[in-house]
Amino acid sequence: MKMTIRKANERGHASHGWLDTYHTFSFADYYDLQWLGFRSLRVINDDLVMPGMGFGTHPHRDMEIITYILSGALQHKDSMGNGRIIRTGEVQYMAAGTGVQHSEFNPSKDEAVRLLQIWIQPDRKGVTPRYAEKSFAKTTPGTLQLVTSKAGRDGSIAIHQDADLWFAKLEPGQTISHSLAGDRHAWIHVAEGEVKVNGETLSGGDAVAVSGKLNLQLTATKPSQVLLFDLN
Repeated sequence: MKMTIRKANERGHASHGWLDTYHTFSFADYYDLQWLGFRSLRVINDDLVMPGMGFGTHPHRDMEIITYILSGALQHKDSMGNGRIIRTGEVQYMAAGTGVQHSEFNPSKDEAVRLLQIWIQPDRKGVTPRYAEKSFAKTTPGTLQLVTSKAGRDGSIAIHQDADLWFAKLEPGQTISHSLAGDRHAWIHVAEGEVKVNGETLSGGDAVAVSGKLNLQLTATKPSQVLLFDLN
């Protein structure tokens, strides 16, 4: 069993005025040979988009893109014909596949939107673009919720990779556990709050990589939101 901690203040950071963003892995102008990704996980960007601002129409291809709204709302439009405002606690999924164009815009006049943008490398190229969404706004604290999986099991969103993404909201003192198989790898990202992972304290923006057979124990010391990736 091996654990590697990734501290929030060691991430890449860019401030563009309309966008304040932290990059867990190498992205755009931030490049770190040590942090190019983890297994099939390529991007975790913690974005704060100012009111009335956003990302203009731009293309993607051959990438699994997951967006989680931590606070505020985001207006999405894409070349598949989807036009939606996703709100706090909602997850949006897009398989870029053969190619898709989309834009993301903060429709609020006075509230910034904070989101996590996640990219996962697909297990094959050239798939038909696909869109899905799911709300975790009413998730019961202290429970692990399956967000994505290869086969879409247990009501999760099916994606083109053997990558289980789990989500939990935790109140102080609550503990969740997850058994990691010997041939699997976990990336645990604390979106906000403070969580002890097998005794190691992680604050908002911190993450830890784990490989090998292990029973993971996550205990919150503050109100927290956690993403746990179980990867091949």
